[in-house]
Amino acid sequence: MFLIFLFLYAPIFVLILFSFNNSSAMSRSVFSGFSLRWYRQLFGDSMILEALRNTLIIAVVASAASTVLGTLGAIGINSLKSKWARRMTMNVTNLPMVNPEIVTGVSMMLLFVIATRALGTSLGMGSLIIAHITFCLPYVLLSIRPKLLQMDPHLYEAALDLGCTPAQAFFRVVLPQIVPGIVSGAIMAFTLSIDDFVISYFTSGTTQTLSIYIYSMTRKRISPEINALSTMLFVVILVLLLAVNIGQSGSAARAARRRAAQEEAEVL
Repeated sequence: MFLIFLFLYAPIFVLILFSFNNSSAMSRSVFSGFSLRWYRQLFGDSMILEALRNTLIIAVVASAASTVLGTLGAIGINSLKSKWARRMTMNVTNLPMVNPEIVTGVSMMLLFVIATRALGTSLGMGSLIIAHITFCLPYVLLSIRPKLLQMDPHLYEAALDLGCTPAQAFFRVVLPQIVPGIVSGAIMAFTLSIDDFVISYFTSGTTQTLSIYIYSMTRKRISPEINALSTMLFVVILVLLLAVNIGQSGSAARAARRRAAQEEAEVL
């Protein structure tokens, strides 16, 4: 297990180490001392910061929209009466995940080109956000639907029988049960959006995301500023995952204590 994790995380540790390297930009293999020079240069590079800003805006909007749509879609699929209809709908929904990204990118580019010509606009932030919502949505559905399957299907009906409106029953009964899946889907959508290059490359137009900017740098040279930026992104995602896991563990512990208290009260 140690060797497996070492194999997975050794490149990231090397990247973090060399983000503090004091050597020149041309030397990327010799560690000559600890320094924060590349972090200082990172915050002074307007082009990288603009690409980072575009990436974060797209990731936040796409993850929020895909989370809302994915939640509604998962509830809709779960409410289908026919098992065959649910299975076919999920197969169609999962198809974009197994479809090669190059196919998705080219097809969406053609669609957006036709749409922009008809509307008199151009590819840019809007096309990027729509494209990211499209490929993030199946992952959100895949995260939320298992929580719906684990939930007792009679809870919603019981809430309606006890006087709740459909909206109240959803927000007070259904939503708390599927919150872990919603959070997991939102985080997955956020990280997938930040990570994407192929689809973004075909649908970006003149808008640059971080992955496109790094790709353009490889034609000349890659500055160690990218090491610093990658380290910061890794730390942010790591802290976010730890916070979510701690929060879910605390919620599970509180639920267990409430069940234990209820069982003890019933015994008494």
